[in-house]
Amino acid sequence: MARFTIVRQSAPSLLALTRTLLLASACVAAPLSAKADGVFDRLTIGGYGEAVYTHNFFSDDYKRYTDPGKYPDASHGRFDIPHVVIYLGYDFGHGWSMGTEIEFEHGGVEAAVEIEKEESGEYEKEIERGGEVALEQFWLQKKFMKQLWVRAGMQVVPVGATNAHHEPNQFFGVYRPEGENTIMPCTWHEVALSIGGTAGKWSYQAMVMPGLDSERFGNSGWIHDGSASPFEFKIANNFAAAARVDNRSVKGLRLSVSGYVGNSFRNTLYPTDSEKNSGVRGTVAIGSFDFAYNDHNVIARGYFDYGHLSDSHHISTFNIGMSKNTTSKRQEVASDAIAAGAEAGYDIFALMPCVKARNQRFYLFGRYDYYDSMYRMEVGKPLGWCGRHRVAAGVNWYPIPQIVVKGEYSIGLLESQYNNEPAISIGVAYAGFFK
Repeated sequence: MARFTIVRQSAPSLLALTRTLLLASACVAAPLSAKADGVFDRLTIGGYGEAVYTHNFFSDDYKRYTDPGKYPDASHGRFDIPHVVIYLGYDFGHGWSMGTEIEFEHGGVEAAVEIEKEESGEYEKEIERGGEVALEQFWLQKKFMKQLWVRAGMQVVPVGATNAHHEPNQFFGVYRPEGENTIMPCTWHEVALSIGGTAGKWSYQAMVMPGLDSERFGNSGWIHDGSASPFEFKIANNFAAAARVDNRSVKGLRLSVSGYVGNSFRNTLYPTDSEKNSGVRGTVAIGSFDFAYNDHNVIARGYFDYGHLSDSHHISTFNIGMSKNTTSKRQEVASDAIAAGAEAGYDIFALMPCVKARNQRFYLFGRYDYYDSMYRMEVGKPLGWCGRHRVAAGVNWYPIPQIVVKGEYSIGLLESQYNNEPAISIGVAYAGFFK
């Protein structure tokens, strides 16, 4: 925040007035932070985390879709820690800042080395816990004014509702919305160069980044795994662009559109320069609309995503023919995928003044999703179990604004030849800044 000192003089000289205006201009061009009192005051620490339990009233056997008649009545339960995230940010002053996000998924990874007494005292490596640890964000930003900032580094691609708003207090369900989490990377992060800003009721962001890798596309997740890389670097033989625009002209309402376009074929180390691959681009195009409303004790959210992949049949054939030693899924991929959903909840504590005065909230909510990762195929017939409807109802209790306790009943409704997938889930989560 710019700081100005006005000195009252009875007859200021032209030189003094000029000097004052120049100093004010310098402050506007390179604003100092409001947290510029000390090194520790410039530091921001925050994060979020989730712990959940789910009992699924259906089989988790990998053959449950290929031979559904053998698994009609099975069930299984799971404890999980889907995400624990630590935010660290620092304001260097003069418009320069840094942001980082370290994410531990499913409890992180635990590995150990031990001596096996039963195997002649050999040293043996063991994986004690599955999971992932990822640097999801690391960027440097220069803010010139509120209408324009420039950011470079690892950052979230804000395409779709979930990528832009993925903290656990920004959706009602125990897990992130299933549709977007299926057909797109989530949370989608890339090393990118982006610009953004806010002007009145509008805000925007646009970025350039490496393209997706078609080698990792598949049937059940469409392009979901295409942003990942098993290497120590991200291949950038192709580039892509993404953009998002938000509007908040109506009190309590946000309307947003976002999109992505980029080529995906040849963005791999696997050879693709043969004559039969000439002209193949594998262009991924995604369009998305989402909204959120929060007023009058009601929260409502919704989204619609549609994606298209050119040359999908060629990519499917190419991937299926790859060596088993590659990282490819070696599966068919659809030309089109779709996801749509909406949820709404009402705070019943708003009807109880004594509880509302303590800043507690208790939402009863309902949710509906439809998604299909094989919505359309260039050649062949889609796999029927890749498309489904999902209906859920439950509660979100906020004893304090940063803590939420969640519970829901959900059911995935599949085509008649497959078994439906009902489940009960409970979870607890936090989201906020500690300083």
